[in-house]
Amino acid sequence: MILTVDVGNTNIVLSVYDQEQRLFTSRMATQASKMEDEYAVDMMNLFRLYGCESASFEGAILSTVVPQLVGVLRRAIDRVCSCRVYVVSSGIKTGLNIKLDNPGVVGADLVCGAVAAKRRYPMPCIIFDLGTATTISALDASGAFLGGSIFPGVQVSLHALSTATAQLPHIDPDAFHDVIIGTNTIDSMRSGVILGNASMMDGMIERYRSVLGQEATVVATGGMAELILPYCKTEGIVLDTDLLSDGLYMLYKLNSKSE
Repeated sequence: MILTVDVGNTNIVLSVYDQEQRLFTSRMATQASKMEDEYAVDMMNLFRLYGCESASFEGAILSTVVPQLVGVLRRAIDRVCSCRVYVVSSGIKTGLNIKLDNPGVVGADLVCGAVAAKRRYPMPCIIFDLGTATTISALDASGAFLGGSIFPGVQVSLHALSTATAQLPHIDPDAFHDVIIGTNTIDSMRSGVILGNASMMDGMIERYRSVLGQEATVVATGGMAELILPYCKTEGIVLDTDLLSDGLYMLYKLNSKSE
């Protein structure tokens, strides 16, 4: 079995693969203050819940946008699984042609998404990852990583709105019910954040496609994707909630095979 660990700013997504099949995916809160033993206990409990033996793991791969957790989680995985752990960093083989000004600074999450999209979808491709931050990545017709855009995520935007203003409350965007023109504060905020993000996606898809020069495939992933996508007017956007985990698994196979 192979363990993939995708560490975001809000959640850690753990997936277990066996013979190319994903056995399960689970999430835990990202807490930079937790120690390696605490994370090790969380992992052991998770494996026990899903009936996985810790000794059965052949290897693991870790991707994180929280640098201080690299060592902590690497040691936690080693304690529980006693297996080889790869970390997605500038030294790992990706198979990507990264055309950034400094290829070494591309985010690990963006690399994982691009690796999976290049293998799975027609190129060129536009990838939206709607998490704590919303990112857009562009792959050209050859699958080269061109770069992208970064926005505040849905929840970050709502938090900033409610904390930076005196009269706007904290709200739950999940309760949106298709009101375009809000007649009260909460409906107006939900309309703004849901339809505003959907309209942003539609507009950026049009702009990205004009630069790429083709009707590029559009893929969306991340915790907020399922909430926003139904309100996009662009047809054919693919929802792939496991894009990053699958990309991590592909990176593990690529690097273990090359050794």
